[in-house]
Amino acid sequence: MIQAKKIFQRTELYIFGAIVLLSLLIQARSGQFFTNNNLVDLTRSLIIPGIFSIGALMVIVSGGIDVSFTAVASLSMYATTSILLAQDYSGPVLLPYVMGALFGLAMGLFNGVLIAYFHFPTLVVTLGTSSLFIGIMQGVLAAHEIPVPPSMRLHGQNYLFRVYNNTLNIGSEMPVTIFILIALLVLVFFLLRYTMLGRGIFAIGGDEVSAQRAGYKIIGIKMFIYGFVGAAAGIGGIARASMIQNCHPTNLNGMEMTVIAAVVLGGTRVTGGIGTLLGAMLGIALMTIMSNSLILIGVPTYWQKVFTGAIIIIGTGVSACQANSRKQRSMA
Repeated sequence: MIQAKKIFQRTELYIFGAIVLLSLLIQARSGQFFTNNNLVDLTRSLIIPGIFSIGALMVIVSGGIDVSFTAVASLSMYATTSILLAQDYSGPVLLPYVMGALFGLAMGLFNGVLIAYFHFPTLVVTLGTSSLFIGIMQGVLAAHEIPVPPSMRLHGQNYLFRVYNNTLNIGSEMPVTIFILIALLVLVFFLLRYTMLGRGIFAIGGDEVSAQRAGYKIIGIKMFIYGFVGAAAGIGGIARASMIQNCHPTNLNGMEMTVIAAVVLGGTRVTGGIGTLLGAMLGIALMTIMSNSLILIGVPTYWQKVFTGAIIIIGTGVSACQANSRKQRSMA
């Protein structure tokens, strides 16, 4: 009975229920939601925001808000692509990913230094560095849309399988970049669940002073978080450019708000200390369905934004109510 009560208190259950109800509604109205190509397209659409959400989860759980990861991804993607094009690179795709990760790591560590050593507010720092990175890309590098190197183009064209919708006469492919998302999920799940570093991330989000007294190295943990988030963003940027077959410097603009909202919607407490990868992925899935599938039932684009905003407010409100309820029970 107690275990069942705990399950019904979990935000993930309600987000999953919302996904099921919305999916059934779209299917009932359009008859196309559960078609093979639509499910593959939805999965394809959540790969990049899913990669970003892993980093966003780690930052929010630690008590911060990072809005710079799309700028990091864009600059890493553009710098890597332009350098490789200038060198006429035609080698394996591993090098672009390594370069993207290293560029992202450097920018993430820059954020980490300002936050961990100088104790600047996370949101203020990442707002500033986001503008800085975009300014470097657009001003110093004179960014514009460019093609990707052959290895990235071929990588983006590779797929695990292809499905075909005979009714609509369209096909969809499952890209191999899905393995990047899966690998990061497995890595971070192990990190957060089974390591002292992972417990430290939750601890400093819950109470940084108590975490420091308990022996956690606050500066080292924060440097790891922002370095990892930067590297993951760089990898996500390379994957994005490969999937769309070109490098567009503004293609990721605005995605950070959707990702952060989805992570919070999935039950991650904005004040830190509580959050799960499952909740983050469910939040991303719900937001992806909202943005990609409402057109199937004839909902215009502007109404999609209204529905998306309403779901974000309702979801975060539910999370806040649950947090207050837990706090009141602990004080009783």
